[in-house]
Amino acid sequence: MDMKSALAPFGASNKLRNLVTIALMIVPCVAPPAFASDDAILAEARKVATTLPPKLIVALQDEIKKSGAEAAIPVCKDMAPKMAGEISRETGWKIKRVSLKARNDARAIPDAWETAALEDFDRRAAAGESPMKLEKGEKIGDEYRYVKALPVQALCLNCHGPSETMSPGIKAALGQHYPNDRATGYTEGQIRGVISVRKKL
Repeated sequence: MDMKSALAPFGASNKLRNLVTIALMIVPCVAPPAFASDDAILAEARKVATTLPPKLIVALQDEIKKSGAEAAIPVCKDMAPKMAGEISRETGWKIKRVSLKARNDARAIPDAWETAALEDFDRRAAAGESPMKLEKGEKIGDEYRYVKALPVQALCLNCHGPSETMSPGIKAALGQHYPNDRATGYTEGQIRGVISVRKKL
Protein backbone atom coordinates (compact mmCIF):
# COMPACT_ATOMS: atom_id res chain seq x y z
CA MET A 1 0.00 0.00 0.00
CA ASP A 2 1.40 3.42 -0.98
CA MET A 3 1.24 6.60 1.11
CA LYS A 4 -1.79 8.04 -0.74
CA SER A 5 -3.82 4.88 -0.18
CA ALA A 6 -2.84 4.77 3.50
CA LEU A 7 -4.00 8.37 4.06
CA ALA A 8 -7.21 8.13 1.98
CA PRO A 9 -9.42 6.75 4.79
CA PHE A 10 -8.58 9.78 6.90
CA GLY A 11 -9.88 12.19 4.27
CA ALA A 12 -6.49 13.79 3.81
CA SER A 13 -6.20 16.21 0.91
CA ASN A 14 -3.74 15.72 -1.89
CA LYS A 15 -1.76 18.67 -0.53
CA LEU A 16 -1.52 17.12 2.95
CA ARG A 17 -0.59 13.75 1.55
CA ASN A 18 2.18 15.34 -0.52
CA LEU A 19 3.53 17.23 2.50
CA VAL A 20 3.60 14.08 4.63
CA THR A 21 5.34 12.14 1.90
CA ILE A 22 7.99 14.85 1.45
CA ALA A 23 8.56 15.09 5.21
CA LEU A 24 9.08 11.36 5.52
CA MET A 25 11.61 11.48 2.70
CA ILE A 26 13.54 14.43 4.16
CA VAL A 27 13.79 13.40 7.84
CA PRO A 28 16.25 10.53 7.32
CA CYS A 29 18.44 12.83 5.22
CA VAL A 30 18.76 15.63 7.79
CA ALA A 31 19.17 13.41 10.86
CA PRO A 32 22.67 13.84 12.37
CA PRO A 33 25.10 10.99 11.70
CA ALA A 34 25.49 8.49 14.54
CA PHE A 35 29.16 9.32 14.95
CA ALA A 36 28.74 13.07 15.43
CA SER A 37 28.31 12.85 19.19
CA ASP A 38 31.18 10.35 19.39
CA ASP A 39 33.48 12.82 17.66
CA ALA A 40 32.39 15.59 19.99
CA ILE A 41 32.97 13.64 23.19
CA LEU A 42 36.30 12.32 21.90
CA ALA A 43 37.43 15.90 21.31
CA GLU A 44 36.24 16.89 24.79
CA ALA A 45 38.06 13.96 26.42
CA ARG A 46 41.23 14.72 24.49
CA LYS A 47 41.12 18.36 25.59
CA VAL A 48 40.72 17.38 29.25
CA ALA A 49 43.49 14.77 29.09
CA THR A 50 45.99 17.19 27.55
CA THR A 51 45.37 19.84 30.22
CA LEU A 52 47.30 18.18 33.07
CA PRO A 53 50.74 17.31 31.58
CA PRO A 54 51.75 20.88 30.58
CA LYS A 55 50.77 22.22 34.02
CA LEU A 56 52.75 19.48 35.71
CA ILE A 57 55.83 20.04 33.54
CA VAL A 58 55.83 23.77 34.36
CA ALA A 59 55.53 23.04 38.09
CA LEU A 60 58.39 20.53 37.91
CA GLN A 61 60.63 22.92 35.99
CA ASP A 62 59.97 25.70 38.48
CA GLU A 63 60.74 23.50 41.48
CA ILE A 64 63.91 22.06 39.90
CA LYS A 65 65.20 25.57 39.19
CA LYS A 66 64.36 26.69 42.70
CA SER A 67 65.40 23.70 44.83
CA GLY A 68 66.85 20.97 42.63
CA ALA A 69 65.55 17.69 41.22
CA GLU A 70 65.21 16.00 44.61
CA ALA A 71 62.82 18.68 45.84
CA ALA A 72 60.69 18.26 42.72
CA ILE A 73 59.70 14.70 43.59
CA PRO A 74 56.81 15.83 45.87
CA VAL A 75 55.42 17.82 42.92
CA CYS A 76 54.47 14.58 41.18
CA LYS A 77 53.45 12.95 44.43
CA ASP A 78 51.33 15.71 45.97
CA MET A 79 50.75 18.53 43.50
CA ALA A 80 49.76 16.41 40.48
CA PRO A 81 46.76 14.81 42.24
CA LYS A 82 45.62 18.28 43.37
CA MET A 83 45.88 19.55 39.80
CA ALA A 84 43.90 16.54 38.59
CA GLY A 85 41.25 17.21 41.22
CA GLU A 86 40.90 20.82 40.10
CA ILE A 87 40.52 19.76 36.47
CA SER A 88 37.90 17.19 37.48
CA ARG A 89 35.87 19.79 39.37
CA GLU A 90 36.08 22.24 36.47
CA THR A 91 35.20 19.77 33.70
CA GLY A 92 33.18 16.95 35.27
CA TRP A 93 35.72 14.39 34.02
CA LYS A 94 37.60 12.07 36.37
CA ILE A 95 41.29 12.23 35.51
CA LYS A 96 44.34 10.29 36.67
CA ARG A 97 47.73 8.97 35.57
CA VAL A 98 48.29 5.20 35.47
CA SER A 99 51.20 3.00 34.42
CA LEU A 100 52.16 -0.63 34.00
CA LYS A 101 55.20 0.23 36.15
CA ALA A 102 53.52 2.15 38.93
CA ARG A 103 55.44 4.41 41.27
CA ASN A 104 52.50 5.04 43.58
CA ASP A 105 50.44 1.92 44.26
CA ALA A 106 47.69 4.00 45.86
CA ARG A 107 46.95 5.99 42.70
CA ALA A 108 48.67 4.71 39.58
CA ILE A 109 47.50 1.08 39.24
CA PRO A 110 45.55 0.65 35.96
CA ASP A 111 42.29 -1.28 35.77
CA ALA A 112 41.68 -3.97 33.14
CA TRP A 113 40.60 -1.54 30.40
CA GLU A 114 43.55 0.76 31.03
CA THR A 115 45.96 -2.18 31.17
CA ALA A 116 44.78 -3.43 27.77
CA ALA A 117 45.23 0.05 26.30
CA LEU A 118 48.72 0.40 27.79
CA GLU A 119 49.80 -2.98 26.45
CA ASP A 120 48.40 -2.10 23.02
CA PHE A 121 50.24 1.23 23.04
CA ASP A 122 53.52 -0.52 23.90
CA ARG A 123 53.05 -2.94 20.99
CA ARG A 124 52.23 -0.15 18.56
CA ALA A 125 55.15 2.01 19.72
CA ALA A 126 57.49 -0.98 19.31
CA ALA A 127 56.16 -1.36 15.76
CA GLY A 128 57.10 2.23 14.97
CA GLU A 129 54.06 4.36 15.79
CA SER A 130 54.73 7.68 17.48
CA PRO A 131 53.86 7.51 21.20
CA MET A 132 52.75 11.15 20.99
CA LYS A 133 49.83 10.12 18.78
CA LEU A 134 48.64 7.04 20.69
CA GLU A 135 45.16 7.39 22.18
CA LYS A 136 41.97 5.43 22.67
CA GLY A 137 38.40 6.55 23.30
CA GLU A 138 35.44 4.27 23.85
CA LYS A 139 31.89 4.22 25.20
CA ILE A 140 31.56 1.58 27.89
CA GLY A 141 28.13 1.18 29.41
CA ASP A 142 26.95 4.56 30.64
CA GLU A 143 30.31 6.32 30.50
CA TYR A 144 32.97 7.42 28.04
CA ARG A 145 36.59 6.45 28.64
CA TYR A 146 39.72 7.87 27.06
CA VAL A 147 43.46 7.36 27.49
CA LYS A 148 46.42 9.15 25.93
CA ALA A 149 50.00 7.91 26.05
CA LEU A 150 52.55 9.80 28.16
CA PRO A 151 55.99 9.55 26.52
CA VAL A 152 59.03 10.08 28.73
CA GLN A 153 60.57 13.52 28.28
CA ALA A 154 64.16 14.49 29.03
CA LEU A 155 63.03 16.17 32.25
CA CYS A 156 61.46 12.91 33.45
CA LEU A 157 64.77 11.04 33.30
CA ASN A 158 65.94 12.69 36.53
CA CYS A 159 63.60 10.37 38.45
CA HIS A 160 62.46 7.80 35.88
CA GLY A 161 65.67 7.01 34.03
CA PRO A 162 68.05 4.10 34.69
CA SER A 163 68.79 3.85 38.41
CA GLU A 164 72.54 3.62 37.78
CA THR A 165 72.51 7.15 36.32
CA MET A 166 70.55 8.72 39.18
CA SER A 167 72.20 10.80 41.85
CA PRO A 168 72.40 9.36 45.38
CA GLY A 169 70.08 12.13 46.54
CA ILE A 170 67.40 11.21 44.01
CA LYS A 171 67.65 7.54 44.93
CA ALA A 172 67.30 8.35 48.62
CA ALA A 173 64.30 10.63 48.02
CA LEU A 174 62.56 8.05 45.85
CA GLY A 175 63.14 5.38 48.47
CA GLN A 176 61.62 7.65 51.09
CA HIS A 177 58.53 8.65 49.10
CA TYR A 178 58.02 5.44 47.08
CA PRO A 179 59.36 2.33 48.85
CA ASN A 180 57.73 0.05 46.22
CA ASP A 181 58.84 2.11 43.22
CA ARG A 182 58.87 0.31 39.85
CA ALA A 183 58.92 3.38 37.61
CA THR A 184 62.60 3.56 36.67
CA GLY A 185 64.72 2.32 33.78
CA TYR A 186 63.03 4.40 31.09
CA THR A 187 64.68 6.13 28.17
CA GLU A 188 63.45 9.27 26.46
CA GLY A 189 60.45 8.65 24.20
CA GLN A 190 59.27 5.45 25.87
CA ILE A 191 55.70 5.28 27.12
CA ARG A 192 55.73 6.04 30.82
CA GLY A 193 51.97 5.52 31.23
CA VAL A 194 48.75 7.20 30.20
CA ILE A 195 46.49 10.04 31.19
CA SER A 196 43.12 8.37 31.80
CA VAL A 197 39.83 10.28 31.83
CA ARG A 198 36.24 9.09 32.17
CA LYS A 199 32.79 10.67 32.38
CA LYS A 200 29.22 9.49 32.82
CA LEU A 201 27.13 10.06 29.71
